[in-house]
Amino acid sequence: MSALVAMGLGWVVLAGGFSAVALSRLLRRRLRAVEPTRVPVLLLRPVDAPSERELENLSRPIDYAGPLEHVVLSPHEPRLPEGVRWLRSDPVAPNRKVGHLLHALDTLPRDGRVVLVVDADVAVTGALVEGLAAPVVAGAALSTAVPTPVGERALADRAVAGLLRRTHHSFRALHVMSAGAKAVCGKALGLSTRAVDELRALADHIGEDLELSKRLHARGLDVELCEVPALVPMAPGSWGAALERFTRWMQVLGSHRPGLYPTVPLLFTPTWPLLALCLLTGSIWLSVGVAGLLTVRTLLSWRLTVLSTPLPPGEGRGEGIGFATPSPVLWDWLLGEALLLAAFMASLVRPSRVTWRGRTYALHSGGRMSPELGGGRG
Repeated sequence: MSALVAMGLGWVVLAGGFSAVALSRLLRRRLRAVEPTRVPVLLLRPVDAPSERELENLSRPIDYAGPLEHVVLSPHEPRLPEGVRWLRSDPVAPNRKVGHLLHALDTLPRDGRVVLVVDADVAVTGALVEGLAAPVVAGAALSTAVPTPVGERALADRAVAGLLRRTHHSFRALHVMSAGAKAVCGKALGLSTRAVDELRALADHIGEDLELSKRLHARGLDVELCEVPALVPMAPGSWGAALERFTRWMQVLGSHRPGLYPTVPLLFTPTWPLLALCLLTGSIWLSVGVAGLLTVRTLLSWRLTVLSTPLPPGEGRGEGIGFATPSPVLWDWLLGEALLLAAFMASLVRPSRVTWRGRTYALHSGGRMSPELGGGRG
Protein backbone atom coordinates (compact mmCIF):
# COMPACT_ATOMS: atom_id res chain seq x y z
CA MET A 1 0.00 0.00 0.00
CA SER A 2 1.48 3.32 -1.04
CA ALA A 3 1.83 6.24 1.34
CA LEU A 4 -0.69 8.18 -0.77
CA VAL A 5 -3.32 5.46 -0.42
CA ALA A 6 -2.65 5.14 3.31
CA MET A 7 -3.06 8.89 3.70
CA GLY A 8 -6.32 8.74 1.74
CA LEU A 9 -7.68 5.90 3.87
CA GLY A 10 -6.84 7.81 7.05
CA TRP A 11 -8.65 10.85 5.67
CA VAL A 12 -11.67 8.68 4.79
CA VAL A 13 -11.81 7.28 8.32
CA LEU A 14 -11.51 10.74 9.88
CA ALA A 15 -14.16 12.36 7.67
CA GLY A 16 -16.43 9.32 7.71
CA GLY A 17 -16.33 9.13 11.50
CA PHE A 18 -17.16 12.83 11.73
CA SER A 19 -20.14 12.32 9.40
CA ALA A 20 -21.32 9.20 11.23
CA VAL A 21 -21.32 10.98 14.59
CA ALA A 22 -23.27 13.92 13.14
CA LEU A 23 -25.77 11.55 11.51
CA SER A 24 -26.24 9.64 14.76
CA ARG A 25 -26.91 12.82 16.73
CA LEU A 26 -29.30 14.17 14.11
CA LEU A 27 -31.21 10.86 13.98
CA ARG A 28 -31.77 11.12 17.73
CA ARG A 29 -32.87 14.73 17.45
CA ARG A 30 -36.61 15.26 17.27
CA LEU A 31 -38.21 18.55 16.36
CA ARG A 32 -40.10 19.82 19.37
CA ALA A 33 -43.31 21.77 19.07
CA VAL A 34 -42.68 25.48 19.57
CA GLU A 35 -44.00 26.62 22.92
CA PRO A 36 -46.73 29.17 22.24
CA THR A 37 -45.96 32.57 23.69
CA ARG A 38 -47.53 36.00 23.49
CA VAL A 39 -44.78 38.00 25.14
CA PRO A 40 -44.24 41.54 23.81
CA VAL A 41 -41.62 41.53 21.05
CA LEU A 42 -39.44 44.25 19.54
CA LEU A 43 -38.46 43.01 16.06
CA LEU A 44 -35.47 44.86 14.57
CA ARG A 45 -34.61 44.58 10.83
CA PRO A 46 -31.28 46.30 10.02
CA VAL A 47 -30.68 46.99 6.32
CA ASP A 48 -28.75 49.64 4.39
CA ALA A 49 -30.18 49.47 0.86
CA PRO A 50 -32.95 46.85 0.59
CA SER A 51 -33.44 44.96 -2.66
CA GLU A 52 -36.90 44.34 -4.11
CA ARG A 53 -36.92 40.85 -2.61
CA GLU A 54 -35.95 42.27 0.80
CA LEU A 55 -38.71 44.90 0.54
CA GLU A 56 -41.16 42.05 -0.08
CA ASN A 57 -39.90 40.31 3.05
CA LEU A 58 -40.13 43.48 5.14
CA SER A 59 -43.72 44.01 3.94
CA ARG A 60 -44.88 40.47 4.70
CA PRO A 61 -47.64 40.31 7.37
CA ILE A 62 -46.50 38.59 10.57
CA ASP A 63 -49.19 36.48 12.23
CA TYR A 64 -47.90 36.73 15.80
CA ALA A 65 -50.58 36.61 18.50
CA GLY A 66 -48.76 38.84 20.99
CA PRO A 67 -47.80 42.55 20.92
CA LEU A 68 -45.22 43.11 18.17
CA GLU A 69 -43.40 46.27 17.10
CA HIS A 70 -41.70 45.78 13.72
CA VAL A 71 -38.93 48.33 13.12
CA VAL A 72 -36.73 48.71 10.02
CA LEU A 73 -33.35 50.34 10.66
CA SER A 74 -31.97 52.09 7.59
CA PRO A 75 -30.32 55.37 6.50
CA HIS A 76 -33.17 56.10 4.09
CA GLU A 77 -36.86 55.40 4.49
CA PRO A 78 -37.82 52.38 2.35
CA ARG A 79 -41.26 51.61 0.98
CA LEU A 80 -43.06 49.97 3.90
CA PRO A 81 -46.67 49.01 4.65
CA GLU A 82 -48.73 50.45 7.46
CA GLY A 83 -47.75 48.99 10.78
CA VAL A 84 -44.04 48.67 9.98
CA ARG A 85 -42.01 51.50 11.50
CA TRP A 86 -38.86 53.08 10.05
CA LEU A 87 -36.11 54.36 12.33
CA ARG A 88 -33.42 56.41 10.65
CA SER A 89 -30.02 54.89 11.37
CA ASP A 90 -26.69 55.60 9.68
CA PRO A 91 -23.98 54.28 12.04
CA VAL A 92 -20.27 54.99 11.69
CA ALA A 93 -19.22 51.74 13.41
CA PRO A 94 -17.17 49.33 11.23
CA ASN A 95 -19.88 46.69 11.68
CA ARG A 96 -22.88 48.65 10.47
CA LYS A 97 -25.34 45.94 11.46
CA VAL A 98 -24.22 46.13 15.10
CA GLY A 99 -24.22 49.93 14.81
CA HIS A 100 -27.84 49.88 13.61
CA LEU A 101 -28.84 47.63 16.51
CA LEU A 102 -27.07 49.67 19.18
CA HIS A 103 -28.70 52.85 17.88
CA ALA A 104 -32.13 51.21 18.01
CA LEU A 105 -31.57 49.74 21.48
CA ASP A 106 -30.51 53.15 22.78
CA THR A 107 -33.43 54.92 21.06
CA LEU A 108 -36.43 52.61 21.42
CA PRO A 109 -37.94 51.68 24.78
CA ARG A 110 -37.73 47.96 25.51
CA ASP A 111 -40.05 47.86 28.53
CA GLY A 112 -39.53 44.15 29.16
CA ARG A 113 -39.98 43.22 25.49
CA VAL A 114 -37.98 40.38 23.93
CA VAL A 115 -35.60 41.77 21.30
CA LEU A 116 -35.41 39.84 18.03
CA VAL A 117 -32.97 40.72 15.24
CA VAL A 118 -33.76 39.32 11.79
CA ASP A 119 -32.04 40.18 8.51
CA ALA A 120 -34.12 41.64 5.70
CA ASP A 121 -33.57 38.63 3.42
CA VAL A 122 -35.50 36.39 5.84
CA ALA A 123 -39.27 35.92 5.44
CA VAL A 124 -40.51 36.34 9.01
CA THR A 125 -43.60 34.49 10.22
CA GLY A 126 -45.41 34.37 13.52
CA ALA A 127 -43.96 30.90 14.02
CA LEU A 128 -40.41 32.22 13.68
CA VAL A 129 -41.15 35.04 16.15
CA GLU A 130 -42.47 32.49 18.66
CA GLY A 131 -39.58 30.13 17.98
CA LEU A 132 -36.97 32.81 18.66
CA ALA A 133 -38.74 34.43 21.61
CA ALA A 134 -39.69 31.29 23.56
CA PRO A 135 -36.11 30.19 24.47
CA VAL A 136 -35.24 33.70 25.66
CA VAL A 137 -38.37 33.78 27.82
CA ALA A 138 -37.34 30.36 29.21
CA GLY A 139 -33.95 31.74 30.25
CA ALA A 140 -31.62 31.25 27.27
CA ALA A 141 -29.11 34.04 26.73
CA LEU A 142 -29.44 33.78 22.95
CA SER A 143 -31.63 31.96 20.44
CA THR A 144 -30.70 31.41 16.81
CA ALA A 145 -32.57 30.06 13.79
CA VAL A 146 -31.18 27.93 10.99
CA PRO A 147 -30.87 29.90 7.70
CA THR A 148 -32.77 27.84 5.13
CA PRO A 149 -32.66 28.94 1.48
CA VAL A 150 -35.84 28.11 -0.44
CA GLY A 151 -36.95 28.52 -4.04
CA GLU A 152 -33.59 27.67 -5.62
CA ARG A 153 -33.59 27.38 -9.42
CA ALA A 154 -30.16 28.01 -11.01
CA LEU A 155 -27.19 25.74 -10.42
CA ALA A 156 -25.48 28.33 -8.20
CA ASP A 157 -28.67 28.58 -6.11
CA ARG A 158 -28.75 24.81 -5.73
CA ALA A 159 -25.13 24.87 -4.58
CA VAL A 160 -25.89 27.49 -1.91
CA ALA A 161 -29.03 25.65 -0.78
CA GLY A 162 -27.19 22.34 -0.83
CA LEU A 163 -24.41 23.79 1.32
CA LEU A 164 -26.68 25.39 3.93
CA ARG A 165 -29.37 22.69 4.01
CA ARG A 166 -27.71 19.38 3.16
CA THR A 167 -24.03 19.40 4.22
CA HIS A 168 -22.10 19.57 7.46
CA HIS A 169 -22.18 23.34 7.04
CA SER A 170 -25.92 23.35 7.77
CA PHE A 171 -26.32 25.08 11.09
CA ARG A 172 -28.33 22.10 12.33
CA ALA A 173 -25.27 19.90 11.86
CA LEU A 174 -22.91 22.57 13.17
CA HIS A 175 -25.05 22.95 16.29
CA VAL A 176 -24.98 19.26 17.25
CA MET A 177 -21.24 19.00 16.51
CA SER A 178 -20.11 22.22 18.22
CA ALA A 179 -17.60 21.69 20.99
CA GLY A 180 -17.67 24.69 23.30
CA ALA A 181 -19.36 27.80 21.95
CA LYS A 182 -22.33 26.88 19.76
CA ALA A 183 -22.43 27.71 16.08
CA VAL A 184 -24.62 30.76 15.59
CA CYS A 185 -25.92 32.43 12.44
CA GLY A 186 -26.75 36.11 12.85
CA LYS A 187 -29.59 36.09 10.29
CA ALA A 188 -32.20 35.51 12.99
CA LEU A 189 -31.49 35.98 16.69
CA GLY A 190 -33.35 36.36 19.96
CA LEU A 191 -31.40 38.50 22.44
CA SER A 192 -31.59 38.42 26.21
CA THR A 193 -30.55 41.45 28.26
CA ARG A 194 -27.15 39.81 28.82
CA ALA A 195 -26.68 39.26 25.09
CA VAL A 196 -27.53 42.91 24.43
CA ASP A 197 -24.89 43.95 26.97
CA GLU A 198 -22.26 41.78 25.25
CA LEU A 199 -23.26 43.10 21.83
CA ARG A 200 -22.16 46.60 22.79
CA ALA A 201 -18.49 45.57 22.60
CA LEU A 202 -18.77 44.04 19.13
CA ALA A 203 -19.12 47.04 16.82
CA ASP A 204 -15.64 46.37 15.40
CA HIS A 205 -16.14 42.62 14.82
CA ILE A 206 -17.10 41.29 11.40
CA GLY A 207 -18.14 37.97 12.94
CA GLU A 208 -20.31 39.47 15.65
CA ASP A 209 -22.49 36.34 15.86
CA LEU A 210 -19.48 34.05 16.38
CA GLU A 211 -17.99 36.38 18.97
CA LEU A 212 -21.29 36.82 20.79
CA SER A 213 -21.71 33.05 21.12
CA LYS A 214 -18.11 32.70 22.29
CA ARG A 215 -18.48 35.36 24.98
CA LEU A 216 -21.80 34.01 26.26
CA HIS A 217 -20.35 30.48 26.43
CA ALA A 218 -17.34 31.76 28.40
CA ARG A 219 -19.80 33.10 30.97
CA GLY A 220 -21.67 29.80 31.21
CA LEU A 221 -24.76 31.09 29.42
CA ASP A 222 -26.95 29.01 27.09
CA VAL A 223 -27.43 29.40 23.34
CA GLU A 224 -30.56 27.63 22.05
CA LEU A 225 -31.34 26.51 18.52
CA CYS A 226 -34.78 27.65 17.39
CA GLU A 227 -36.96 24.81 16.06
CA VAL A 228 -38.37 27.06 13.32
CA PRO A 229 -36.07 27.68 10.32
CA ALA A 230 -35.32 31.17 9.05
CA LEU A 231 -36.57 30.82 5.49
CA VAL A 232 -34.59 32.84 2.94
CA PRO A 233 -36.34 33.18 -0.46
CA MET A 234 -33.65 33.06 -3.12
CA ALA A 235 -33.36 35.36 -6.09
CA PRO A 236 -31.54 33.88 -9.11
CA GLY A 237 -27.81 34.24 -8.46
CA SER A 238 -24.50 33.56 -10.16
CA TRP A 239 -21.74 31.17 -9.20
CA GLY A 240 -19.35 34.14 -8.89
CA ALA A 241 -21.57 35.90 -6.34
CA ALA A 242 -21.99 32.70 -4.33
CA LEU A 243 -18.24 32.05 -4.38
CA GLU A 244 -17.51 35.61 -3.25
CA ARG A 245 -19.97 35.31 -0.37
CA PHE A 246 -18.51 32.09 1.02
CA THR A 247 -14.90 33.13 0.37
CA ARG A 248 -15.56 36.07 2.66
CA TRP A 249 -17.12 33.63 5.14
CA MET A 250 -13.91 31.54 5.06
CA GLN A 251 -11.78 34.66 5.57
CA VAL A 252 -13.84 35.59 8.61
CA LEU A 253 -13.51 32.06 10.00
CA GLY A 254 -9.74 32.17 9.52
CA SER A 255 -9.54 35.50 11.32
CA HIS A 256 -11.98 34.69 14.09
CA ARG A 257 -11.32 30.99 14.80
CA PRO A 258 -8.03 29.99 13.16
CA GLY A 259 -8.08 26.63 14.94
CA LEU A 260 -11.24 25.63 13.06
CA TYR A 261 -10.07 26.94 9.69
CA PRO A 262 -8.12 23.77 8.68
CA THR A 263 -11.13 21.57 9.47
CA VAL A 264 -12.91 22.90 6.36
CA PRO A 265 -10.99 20.69 3.89
CA LEU A 266 -10.36 17.90 6.41
CA LEU A 267 -13.91 17.39 7.68
CA PHE A 268 -16.35 19.56 5.74
CA THR A 269 -15.19 19.23 2.11
CA PRO A 270 -13.15 16.01 1.72
CA THR A 271 -15.31 14.23 -0.85
CA TRP A 272 -14.07 15.83 -4.08
CA PRO A 273 -10.33 15.59 -3.20
CA LEU A 274 -10.80 11.95 -2.15
CA LEU A 275 -12.65 11.12 -5.37
CA ALA A 276 -9.74 12.67 -7.30
CA LEU A 277 -7.27 10.65 -5.21
CA CYS A 278 -9.20 7.47 -6.07
CA LEU A 279 -8.83 8.17 -9.78
CA LEU A 280 -5.16 9.04 -9.36
CA THR A 281 -4.17 5.92 -7.40
CA GLY A 282 -6.66 3.37 -8.77
CA SER A 283 -6.73 1.75 -5.32
CA ILE A 284 -9.62 -0.68 -4.70
CA TRP A 285 -9.34 -0.22 -0.95
CA LEU A 286 -9.52 3.55 -1.24
CA SER A 287 -12.45 3.26 -3.65
CA VAL A 288 -14.35 1.11 -1.15
CA GLY A 289 -13.61 3.61 1.63
CA VAL A 290 -14.76 6.58 -0.44
CA ALA A 291 -17.93 4.67 -1.42
CA GLY A 292 -18.65 4.25 2.28
CA LEU A 293 -18.04 7.96 2.86
CA LEU A 294 -20.43 8.83 0.02
CA THR A 295 -23.09 6.58 1.56
CA VAL A 296 -22.78 8.12 5.03
CA ARG A 297 -22.79 11.67 3.64
CA THR A 298 -25.82 10.96 1.48
CA LEU A 299 -27.68 9.64 4.54
CA LEU A 300 -26.62 12.75 6.45
CA SER A 301 -27.92 14.89 3.58
CA TRP A 302 -31.22 13.01 3.68
CA ARG A 303 -31.59 13.57 7.43
CA LEU A 304 -30.77 17.27 7.14
CA THR A 305 -33.26 17.59 4.27
CA VAL A 306 -35.99 16.05 6.43
CA LEU A 307 -35.19 18.41 9.31
CA SER A 308 -34.93 21.55 7.18
CA THR A 309 -37.80 21.15 4.69
CA PRO A 310 -40.44 23.85 5.31
CA LEU A 311 -43.84 22.43 6.19
CA PRO A 312 -46.98 23.45 4.29
CA PRO A 313 -48.94 26.45 5.66
CA GLY A 314 -50.76 25.67 8.87
CA GLU A 315 -48.28 23.02 10.05
CA GLY A 316 -46.05 25.20 12.17
CA ARG A 317 -42.51 25.67 10.84
CA GLY A 318 -43.47 26.98 7.40
CA GLU A 319 -46.71 28.65 8.41
CA GLY A 320 -47.71 31.59 6.27
CA ILE A 321 -44.76 31.43 3.87
CA GLY A 322 -46.61 29.96 0.91
CA PHE A 323 -43.50 28.70 -0.93
CA ALA A 324 -43.65 25.39 -2.70
CA THR A 325 -41.32 22.97 -0.98
CA PRO A 326 -38.49 22.11 -3.39
CA SER A 327 -38.15 18.40 -4.06
CA PRO A 328 -35.17 17.02 -2.14
CA VAL A 329 -32.16 16.45 -4.34
CA LEU A 330 -29.88 14.45 -2.10
CA TRP A 331 -26.89 14.83 -4.37
CA ASP A 332 -27.03 18.62 -4.13
CA TRP A 333 -24.79 18.21 -1.11
CA LEU A 334 -21.95 17.51 -3.57
CA LEU A 335 -22.60 20.88 -5.21
CA GLY A 336 -22.53 22.47 -1.77
CA GLU A 337 -19.21 20.82 -0.92
CA ALA A 338 -17.75 21.96 -4.23
CA LEU A 339 -18.77 25.56 -3.50
CA LEU A 340 -17.30 25.52 0.01
CA LEU A 341 -14.07 23.87 -1.15
CA ALA A 342 -13.67 26.46 -3.92
CA ALA A 343 -14.30 29.25 -1.38
CA PHE A 344 -11.72 27.79 1.01
CA MET A 345 -9.11 27.57 -1.77
CA ALA A 346 -9.86 31.15 -2.83
CA SER A 347 -9.51 32.38 0.76
CA LEU A 348 -5.98 30.93 0.95
CA VAL A 349 -4.71 33.41 -1.63
CA ARG A 350 -6.79 36.44 -0.65
CA PRO A 351 -5.20 39.28 1.30
CA SER A 352 -6.47 39.78 4.84
CA ARG A 353 -9.20 42.21 3.87
CA VAL A 354 -12.80 41.92 2.78
CA THR A 355 -15.37 44.05 1.01
CA TRP A 356 -18.50 43.82 3.09
CA ARG A 357 -21.72 45.82 2.89
CA GLY A 358 -20.13 48.08 0.28
CA ARG A 359 -17.00 48.93 2.28
CA THR A 360 -13.48 47.52 2.45
CA TYR A 361 -12.00 46.42 5.77
CA ALA A 362 -8.73 44.99 6.98
CA LEU A 363 -9.16 41.82 9.06
CA HIS A 364 -7.34 41.35 12.35
CA SER A 365 -7.09 38.47 14.80
CA GLY A 366 -10.20 37.67 16.79
CA GLY A 367 -12.53 38.70 13.97
CA ARG A 368 -11.88 42.40 14.40
CA MET A 369 -11.86 44.72 11.43
CA SER A 370 -10.89 48.27 10.62
CA PRO A 371 -11.85 50.42 7.61
CA GLU A 372 -9.12 50.61 5.00
CA LEU A 373 -8.07 54.09 3.97
CA GLY A 374 -9.36 54.75 0.48
CA GLY A 375 -11.44 51.55 0.61
CA GLY A 376 -14.74 53.38 0.50
CA ARG A 377 -17.69 51.70 -1.06
CA GLY A 378 -16.67 48.69 -3.09
